[in-house]
Amino acid sequence: MSPASLASFLDQARTTVDSALDRYLPTPPASPALVCEAMRYSVFAGGKRLRPVLTLASADAIDRRNHDRPLDASAALALPAACAIELIHTYSLIHDDLPAMDDDVLRRGRATLHVVYGEGIAILAGDGLHAEAFTLLAREPPAEDPAIAARKLRVLRVIGEAVGSAGMVGGQAIDLQAAGQAPGHALTLTAETLRSMHARKTGALIRASAVCGAIMAGADRVLVDAIDRYAGDVGLAFQIVDDILDVEGDPASLGKTAGKDAADAKPTYPAFFGLARSRQLADECAERARQTLTDAGLTAGWLPAIADWIVRRRN
Repeated sequence: MSPASLASFLDQARTTVDSALDRYLPTPPASPALVCEAMRYSVFAGGKRLRPVLTLASADAIDRRNHDRPLDASAALALPAACAIELIHTYSLIHDDLPAMDDDVLRRGRATLHVVYGEGIAILAGDGLHAEAFTLLAREPPAEDPAIAARKLRVLRVIGEAVGSAGMVGGQAIDLQAAGQAPGHALTLTAETLRSMHARKTGALIRASAVCGAIMAGADRVLVDAIDRYAGDVGLAFQIVDDILDVEGDPASLGKTAGKDAADAKPTYPAFFGLARSRQLADECAERARQTLTDAGLTAGWLPAIADWIVRRRN
């Protein structure tokens, strides 16, 4: 699949997701204007929209596998989950940038939320996005069909587990321990525990993003498991490339502070393996992801090209 066609899909998916997010986010007077404004400041600050793109691309891949063509109905079923995941991702970035966490002042090319609105409103905006995500998952799409309702329940569980203490929250806690920002002795990470930390902190939500698209498209257990394995490798590749870009990237194109991991002595893939081996590890992840798709008959659609895009990206 050509880069031009992938770029067209990515643009279309982002536009679809942004339009839906605009509809789904609360507005005054249902929510205080300040909270609405703060949430929208971060949600619409830009970004790759990787996670909702994966949700929609996975639904598309299942349609192509099961029906030999994409079905608009599956994309519509998966869209609320895609948006909910982006709300959760944005909440995690808001909280991650706080002084008590990574203490960063730049995100997606603009001042972080707590710099503009203060720490209190930033915390509340993040909390609000987290709650709105699960409200959206419960509400949309309306489901009188018991089969669709059952899919929604599975999605709620998948996302809840991905972002809870066993997933994203747990990974962030390990990160704080490794950085000496938590009570007790600092945690010394090995290469294996580094991978485990990122599988929770970054990988869990990326896996959930792809899996939820497959579930909402009606995939059976075998195909859901294949999508999960694919996304596990894609998520690891994404994190490795993120670590590489923190060393080599330009803040203007990254949209966030470069070199911060090294300055804070954070454990990263380049720190453990060096840049050359880290690039090789990312390529190996992408190759495994593509092979998983081939073995499952899921090569039609956008998922193989997304794996390549992730390891070649520059921001």
